[in-house]
Amino acid sequence: MNKENIYSTSIEGFTIRFATIDDTKLILQFIKDLAEYEKLLDEVTATEEILKKSIFEKGQAEVVIGEYDGEAVGFALFFHNFSTFLGKANLYLEDLFVKPEMRGKGFGKALLSFLGKIAIDRDCGRLDWWCLDWNTSSIEFYKEMGAKPMSDWTVYRVEGPKLKELADKL
Repeated sequence: MNKENIYSTSIEGFTIRFATIDDTKLILQFIKDLAEYEKLLDEVTATEEILKKSIFEKGQAEVVIGEYDGEAVGFALFFHNFSTFLGKANLYLEDLFVKPEMRGKGFGKALLSFLGKIAIDRDCGRLDWWCLDWNTSSIEFYKEMGAKPMSDWTVYRVEGPKLKELADKL
């Protein structure tokens, strides 16, 4: 899959393309829009500079942009992780967002399907993501797309000062 191409979808007028460094401002706006929807906007500390460095210089994540009639209407940010049980990489979807006024047109499904194609093309074992428990509309959407909740696992996180404390224990 060539990162410079624009990919057609089965939805007339809707295309998907890999983001470039010129899309950094747009990516940050999508992140903020998603965070506002999730009632977590106060937790966003990302800046354009941080995103440029992390995504485009270090290659720590990738972004695809969904466009309808040439206007950016959604995005997906993802990266690889690794399953020791499968012995291969997986795709991890960090963010999937479609502008509220553009929902219900199949754009989210197309973006998720595109990620599925990337996972298959890259021989990934699976596609994973998290979803907030209260977000019932997204949960139903994901189930409709064939996803299943992983209720046997609990997510843990170390961040901020506790991350520094952990690192200092070495």
